Amino acid sequence: MGISAILNIAVSGMQANTRSLTTSAQNVANAMTPGYQRQVTSFAADASGGVTTSVRTSGATHLPDTSDVDLGQEMLDAIQAEIGFKANAAVWETGADMWDVLASIKRD
Repeated sequence: MGISAILNIAVSGMQANTRSLTTSAQNVANAMTPGYQRQVTSFAADASGGVTTSVRTSGATHLPDTSDVDLGQEMLDAIQAEIGFKANAAVWETGADMWDVLASIKRD
């Protein structure tokens, strides 16, 4: 696996965590909307490396005049997305540093 592949995988992870955070934000925004069904982001490994995401409704049953959004769960999901994004950003930065070192070796 080359450095460019590592960078692409890290970007894929950052995009996946961004989508997860967006889904949580949407859930929080609609928490008081009658009949709203919570959205859930699922992660899956991509065959070519990286991560793919899909968003689906929770499928939980609730009263038609309420939503099934748990604000505590949304906070946990947001924190998890933040940590995942930071981890992938660190991988990307390390890969970029490695790329710079290789470029300087090639110039010398």
